[in-house]
Amino acid sequence: MITKLLIANRGEIACRIARTCRRLGIRTVAVFSEADRGARHVRMADEAVAIGPAPSSESYLAIGRLLDAARRSGADAIHPGYGFLAERADFARAVREAGLVFVGPPPEAMERLGAKDTAKAVAETAGVPTVPGYRGADQSDERLHAEARRIGFPLLIKACAGGGGRGMRRVDVLEAFAEALHACRREAAAAFGDDRVLLERLIERPRHLEVQIAADRAGRVVHLFERDCTLQRRHQKIVEEAPAPGLGEEVRRALAEAAVRLAASAGYENAGTVEFLLDSDGRFYFIEMNTRLQVEHPVTEAITDIDLVAWQIRIAEGRPLPRSQQEIRARGHAIEVRLYAEDPARGFLPSTGELARLVLPREEEGVRIETGVDEGDTVSPFYDPMIAKLVVHAEDRATALARLERALDATAVVGPATNLALLRTVAREPAFWDGALDTSWLDRELARLVSAEDAPESLDLVAAAFLFARADREHDRATAGAWRTSPWVVLEGFRLAGPPVRTVRLEIAGRERALRLEGPLAAPEAFLDEVRLGAYRLADDGDCLTIEQEGHLVRLHATVLPDRVVLARDGRRVIVRRATLAGSEEGRSDGQELVTAPMPGKIVRLVANPGDRVVRGQLLASLEAMKMEHRVLAPRDGRVAAVHVAEGEQVEEGTILLDLVEPDAEPAA
Repeated sequence: MITKLLIANRGEIACRIARTCRRLGIRTVAVFSEADRGARHVRMADEAVAIGPAPSSESYLAIGRLLDAARRSGADAIHPGYGFLAERADFARAVREAGLVFVGPPPEAMERLGAKDTAKAVAETAGVPTVPGYRGADQSDERLHAEARRIGFPLLIKACAGGGGRGMRRVDVLEAFAEALHACRREAAAAFGDDRVLLERLIERPRHLEVQIAADRAGRVVHLFERDCTLQRRHQKIVEEAPAPGLGEEVRRALAEAAVRLAASAGYENAGTVEFLLDSDGRFYFIEMNTRLQVEHPVTEAITDIDLVAWQIRIAEGRPLPRSQQEIRARGHAIEVRLYAEDPARGFLPSTGELARLVLPREEEGVRIETGVDEGDTVSPFYDPMIAKLVVHAEDRATALARLERALDATAVVGPATNLALLRTVAREPAFWDGALDTSWLDRELARLVSAEDAPESLDLVAAAFLFARADREHDRATAGAWRTSPWVVLEGFRLAGPPVRTVRLEIAGRERALRLEGPLAAPEAFLDEVRLGAYRLADDGDCLTIEQEGHLVRLHATVLPDRVVLARDGRRVIVRRATLAGSEEGRSDGQELVTAPMPGKIVRLVANPGDRVVRGQLLASLEAMKMEHRVLAPRDGRVAAVHVAEGEQVEEGTILLDLVEPDAEPAA
């Protein structure tokens, strides 16, 4: 029996594992890097061990440090969670050789099924259909180019050891193949320590389905039904549901049988997920197996009433599966959405910073929240930018969708940019309600679905003006010194023979507007450019701002900064800016433009050199951050005047990378 479990991970999955262990009476040991010393998963565990600096290569990926932490804490088992070392056979083997229990499949099964190329060989032997392509041992550029021409375009380059959408590139023409291949190899080496790739024919507009399986040491294998993971951005899932909507019973049964057959033929043990693509003709193809717990496992738990982490622990202890296939039933419908700190309007660039305000729905019947952060925590540039998973469950899909909308409306995040507004928009889309999606739907529709900011309404403007005026009053009182009790300070907005007046100048839709508050600050009449908006009452209880107009009360979560107010309500994030006192430059007279880092990260490739002429959209550099590689493109045509960074250099957001000047500008002397 496992008595103390070390969780070799961080964030929400570490918290989720700790919760099950607490229910089972198993003590937990968290591990943490320097960046995670005060993290939520550390606070949840019974004890915690420091394992190194912030970069994951020196902490969460350092096998020796994890094993030392287990030895120091007296843990008798290790759970890898997902990501990091979860699918590394060498880690599972090292855990076993250290005399500890690895809560996951044995290393031999990982080696057979963990890499995409060997997994496809197992699938073909088991009679499971696979996507045509190339997965050979010859990884030379020449052979891969030849195979790409044979397969035809469009095609996908995939890292053999890849997962989570990393190490994957779509290529539409032969001329783009070399650059995509090199980028895929770099990302795969950085994320997985293995730069081998395979090539696959691209199946246009498929659905992405997966089957959850579990197997015990005696060779018994069961499936826990399928999940639909079709709604993705850049090959990464953001919405999952179970069961898959609109799937015929014959296809559903065939998928489950194929998954069980594959796992059994490979001698698999513990929990795992078999992933498929379903084409428009109803044919399915095996693409990979995830030899670990999946991010989206809660939707399966919701419809089956099974704790998959508890099953993993039971199987690792050598005990049989708790239920037979006949005893596993699916009930209702479940949907999960992933709330990320990322900016959809900027190509889903991860965002970092303090979670100044984090409001998540209350957990109640049919609503489950998985998170690894609390309000006041910081989203770090070193790790995955997930903030939370919102999971809803109901007796049918329509009710689950309605419950999802309500859960998203009850969510508020102030701080880093997030995909919350996009999730709310998607949840109301007819195509999503109808289940009429494919894996590229979001990429095609993104421009229509995304707006950089929600437009402020009158209520937002009044709330912002109130907050700016109150902040100004508090500033005046704090800086008044000996005059702080003077009537000229205390009676701000005072007028003879009239109510107090405060005027706040706001920037709305690119122009300066005057919002005037007449009367007591907590109960003013509001005027926008002399047009009356109405009478309001405002109250701030320290957690929420309540604003009332004509008996209609609305609660907002607000963060006040010197130049703007960020408001969150009903799942919307609205930014109201204070008008600047002086106009800003429209541009530089010398035609120079500074290309800056869009986020913190490491420069892994510099393509442009001083003197190079570039065109708008041309690749200038590649930046690695949050386990992904991001492309820095030329914002316009020009000539590179200077390069200020070097490959391998760690940069902060806003760091100047290159100077661009007009194409015909004279080089500097």
